Amino acid sequence: MSNKKPELTFKYVFNYGYNPTYVNGAQGGFSPRGEMVINFYLERQPLPDAISHEITPEGAIGRETGVEPKDLASSMVRFIDTGVVMSYENAKVFHAWMGDKLREVEEIHKARTEFEQSQAGGQA
Repeated sequence: MSNKKPELTFKYVFNYGYNPTYVNGAQGGFSPRGEMVINFYLERQPLPDAISHEITPEGAIGRETGVEPKDLASSMVRFIDTGVVMSYENAKVFHAWMGDKLREVEEIHKARTEFEQSQAGGQA
């Protein structure tokens, strides 16, 4: 009799257009149906719609004379390219998974720091 436990293998299938996106923030909450909605964004300075320059007597582009929109210098963009919706239960599972991954990377950093300190300790 076999003591092997039942198992299931997941095969990963990627959409042809799969392209990981860098994000540095998220905004969201729960929908009226109780699902978690997370919108991931990339925060950056905005690009102008238009910039005006004077033309020098030689016909070259001179100094900047205007920019649109006027509040460009005091604005930031949060570009949202990706969002996810998940159930409360799946959000809890995702939270636990993310915690496990963060603990793994913290252990790697800890081991690296200890290794580097032990190597430096023996040098003159």
